[in-house]
Amino acid sequence: MAVGTMDTFIAAVYEHAVILPNKTESPVSTEEALHLINKNIDILESAIKLAARQGAHIIVTPEDGIYGWIFTRETIYPYLEDIPDPEVNWIPCRDPKRFGYMPVQERLSCLAKENSIYIVANIGDKKPCNATDPQCPRDGRYQYNTNVVFDSKGRLIARYHKYNLFEPEIQFDFPKDSELVTFDTPFGKFGVFTCFDIFSYDPAVMVVKDSQVDSVLLPTAWYNTLPLLSAVPFHSAWARAMGVNLLAANTHNTRMHMTGSGIYSPEAVRVYHYDMETESGQLLLSELRSRPHQHAAPAEVDWSAHARTVKPFSSEQAGFPGMIYFDEFSFTKLTGSAGNYTVCQKDLCCHLTYKMSESRKDEAYVLGAFDGLHTVEGQYYLQICTLLKCQTTNLRTCGEPVGSAFTKFEEFSLSGTFGTKYVFPQIVLSGSQLALERYYEVSRDGRLRSRGGAPLPVLVMALYGRVFERDPPRLGRGPGRLP
Repeated sequence: MAVGTMDTFIAAVYEHAVILPNKTESPVSTEEALHLINKNIDILESAIKLAARQGAHIIVTPEDGIYGWIFTRETIYPYLEDIPDPEVNWIPCRDPKRFGYMPVQERLSCLAKENSIYIVANIGDKKPCNATDPQCPRDGRYQYNTNVVFDSKGRLIARYHKYNLFEPEIQFDFPKDSELVTFDTPFGKFGVFTCFDIFSYDPAVMVVKDSQVDSVLLPTAWYNTLPLLSAVPFHSAWARAMGVNLLAANTHNTRMHMTGSGIYSPEAVRVYHYDMETESGQLLLSELRSRPHQHAAPAEVDWSAHARTVKPFSSEQAGFPGMIYFDEFSFTKLTGSAGNYTVCQKDLCCHLTYKMSESRKDEAYVLGAFDGLHTVEGQYYLQICTLLKCQTTNLRTCGEPVGSAFTKFEEFSLSGTFGTKYVFPQIVLSGSQLALERYYEVSRDGRLRSRGGAPLPVLVMALYGRVFERDPPRLGRGPGRLP
């Protein structure tokens, strides 16, 4: 299809409270599986129709959005369909039996066609294999966590197999090779990948750098591990750092801490949803520029430029270790309502200058640094500088999740001697609210600093760095060296 010239488009994402199967210890019949899938698609259908009525051109639905996530290889099998390569040029709604019985793809295709909207959905793909393939699993099939995209005519235009599986995803196989999946529309070029992939160089950074997409589509089932890995702060920082639009649709399950969807542009958080109070889904819509980098190429930040010039601030008190999501940070406590602090770990030194409205006796804050390989539920190399509120004034609680803060920061400047250019800045305020762009800035020399205006009740502020060249070859696999 020729690329048209729409300057803007309306994006939609739907955070879906998935109806989960009752029991997943033993396989159900294909009919039972389809019954559950259709109950979920019924809910997605009303969101899709509502989005289309409000002018949306494309809608993203979540990872695992039609059947849930707790399965074995055997028990997910009845939910899978064989998804052909989009090169076959297929509109399932028009020709449903061309590749056999494909009720899920047929229904999604018809929803796209009847509502003239692009639909992004996450379903499971099955591919038969046999002993001539030495990698063929014993049950004679590959099973992939798969995103599909149908265009507004109902045509299957993209299929993406998740490359970086999260460790608990035992029901799926790793694809042999990664693939950069992109497609063109009248409103820009899109890339697509899934959830944990956003942590990776391949495909996440590559689809932006090598394929030069304008927007990225991210179905996700992301459980927020506070304080540093909440979906909305990380996804919005990624969009800003990479200079693309990001449409992220999360599943909604408060028991699993799954919430946090949004539509992000490089210069602003357009709209986001974070709700740990209710059990209902939420549709989000926002207008986006079709080609954001034509308007403002993100300024290159030299992330360690300022930090390298700072003589480490000396501190009277000793630092202490603390854990955040199984990583051992080096912490130092902030004492007083203003000050300068440095904390170092290995090659990373983090510098903080701050001023509070007042220092409170009932709240404790620390500056932390981590420079190392994260090894739980995946392996990836991190460099992180963070200012965070401890759960209580007991310093053993520093790094535990915390919901509210009364201490307000009037001024702050956080920087670090990062060995990577991939640093994702985030600021989360009391009540898990995102700090708006107008309250802070990232300077060209790598400082995350206040802009003035309102004093901010900070829960956590972080420079979250990813050192890709020190990752194992695939994030979801065990240790290994880069080829």
